[in-house]
Amino acid sequence: MNKNQSLPWDHPRFRSWIAVARACQLMQQSLGRSLAELDIKTPHLDILINLYRFEGISQQELARKLLVGRSNMSMLLPQMEKRGLIERRGDEKDKRVLRLFLTPEGRDVTEKAMVIQTDLIERVLSPEPIEQCMAMAGSMERIIRVLQRDLVDED
Repeated sequence: MNKNQSLPWDHPRFRSWIAVARACQLMQQSLGRSLAELDIKTPHLDILINLYRFEGISQQELARKLLVGRSNMSMLLPQMEKRGLIERRGDEKDKRVLRLFLTPEGRDVTEKAMVIQTDLIERVLSPEPIEQCMAMAGSMERIIRVLQRDLVDED
């Protein structure tokens, strides 16, 4: 690093960067503690909610939505299947494709987990005016788009 380069903490937007990262980390920790009573972790919840919303999604589509590699999916899905939360079925048109579905137990756990998540969201964000929440969401979505473009450019 040369003497003309500024240090990260000298950048005027550094405080925002750190705040976003810390808030994300703390939200994940808080949600993880709350989900422990259901014996699931936040990566499981991400999968369960997506299966709840998009029943029959393929493993590949799910990995793309969650921004994770197939190796992560291949670790998590068998655990969840063994526990009886999900089931994988072959696609009727293309036998190479596996489709994912919630079991009745998986649906029950998902619905309980969504209550936990919604309660956390409400507790944390209810002091903020809805307009501020929407502005924050817009800012985060812009950040997401920039970072996703960077990832696509690298591929």
